[in-house]
Amino acid sequence: MSDSPFKRKILRTAPWLLVALLFGGPMLALGLGEASLSRDWRSASQESVGLAPDPATHPEPIVQAYAARTVGWRGAFAVHTWLAVKPQDGDTYTRYEVIGWRLFRGGSAMSVSDARAADGEWFGARPQLLRDLRGPQAASVIAKLPAAIKAYPYGGEYRAWPGPNSNTFIAFMAREIPELRLTMPSNAIGKDYVPIDEIVGWSPSHTGVQVSLYGLAGMIVGWDEGVELNVLGLVTGLDVQHPAIKLPGVGRMGVAAGAG
Repeated sequence: MSDSPFKRKILRTAPWLLVALLFGGPMLALGLGEASLSRDWRSASQESVGLAPDPATHPEPIVQAYAARTVGWRGAFAVHTWLAVKPQDGDTYTRYEVIGWRLFRGGSAMSVSDARAADGEWFGARPQLLRDLRGPQAASVIAKLPAAIKAYPYGGEYRAWPGPNSNTFIAFMAREIPELRLTMPSNAIGKDYVPIDEIVGWSPSHTGVQVSLYGLAGMIVGWDEGVELNVLGLVTGLDVQHPAIKLPGVGRMGVAAGAG
């Protein structure tokens, strides 16, 4: 059996099936219109899309997490994530994210800004609301945010693949602040980038376990994440709690996971 024609055929075919799985998803994302190659970032919209509550009528503390497709061909593979935070009686949101091109200006990649719309389009890509916390839950996250930001070890680094990048930052915030209980999108490339001494640890949602080798290979098994297999930063998986499959580039296909 070890030298059978059938086995040799499987061994020859397997690499091509893997390539088809990993890169077929991004092609499907383009075909479905999830990503666009024609957006010009210089003129693309960054306007609010109406997902963030008006501070004038919502005095309670609010924490929201968002994701939107990245710009250009990278959008076929990945999303960009960020946090928007408003404290009790605050009159504006502060947006926390990592932006790679800030390093070209000689500063940190980390951006803390109240000038950018909390729910603004990411250069023409409409954001998806991932998490929406209000009241005491939000206040607990806000209280821990300064220490978590200070602990982030990659403020002076940025690599679109495999990380550290914008998704590495938000996933780090989630691991540092369990109350956030954030499930990162499976196509948030960089979310699985962790130091080599943390090759085994909590998943970002703190509802499961993650094994990851610099975000290049690994696996998550958790209640919120389901099962995710990472190969070269591209994730395939299955969500049992909210039935869906997860494909590279496309993300989840199935029942929406709720932001509450």
